[in-house]
Amino acid sequence: MGLIVAVVLALAGTIGIVTYVNAAEHRAQAGEALVKVLVVKESVPAGTPAKELGDRVGLESISRKVMADGAATSVKALGNKVAGTTLVAGEQVLSTRFVAKSNFSATGANVQVPPGLLRTTIALDPQRVLGGVVTPGARVAVLASFDPYQNNTGRDLNIDGVTVADGKSSLSSTRLILHKVLVTNVQLTGTVTTSDDTSGEKTADTNKPGNAPSSQMLVTLALDPTATERMVYALEFGRLWLSIEPSDVAETPSIAQQRSTVTK
Repeated sequence: MGLIVAVVLALAGTIGIVTYVNAAEHRAQAGEALVKVLVVKESVPAGTPAKELGDRVGLESISRKVMADGAATSVKALGNKVAGTTLVAGEQVLSTRFVAKSNFSATGANVQVPPGLLRTTIALDPQRVLGGVVTPGARVAVLASFDPYQNNTGRDLNIDGVTVADGKSSLSSTRLILHKVLVTNVQLTGTVTTSDDTSGEKTADTNKPGNAPSSQMLVTLALDPTATERMVYALEFGRLWLSIEPSDVAETPSIAQQRSTVTK
């Protein structure tokens, strides 16, 4: 009888504790405002259109105090945008992670970079980057210009195909140094002036006709290690220009252009 009484008392105690905990939880939830937000169920690759999210996201009720800033409450609210980055299962769907398709393309996220290449970013004025209309995926030629070089090495040097004696100075020169370089990303460091907008400067899609950057462009190029060294040297000690170079342009050998060759 004593054993039976002990078991009954233990069961009663357990039921009492469970009932108390559940009641406390319900009281806590009753004092919190619950909201429904979209939560990622399955990983969503970057570039996925919002309208194609399907069952990879779903609504869940959560406490308002743990709701993230910009949390989306419906797929419709995301419009025609695409995921700007990979979404991981379990995270809330944030509207800030979705961007216009044109902006996603401008980041170069959809550019396939061949293996074995280094990606290096250079800053250039808009006129040196085709007025800012160059886009990721394009192929460009890289031209380098150098000021005269004073040869004080104690020996003659061959500079741009011309022998420069010790104590003498070379001529300024320009030469096409790299062909069909892949552009992987293009970024603005400031705002964009839109020619058909009377409100002044605003951030806009630089790929549209009539838009011109008002500050430097950051252009990322994919090059092999040797070509990267040549480009960085030219940027450090000279000046660079980029030109769109279609696949049908022949990569003919070039000579360094100097005053005598340009004005002949």
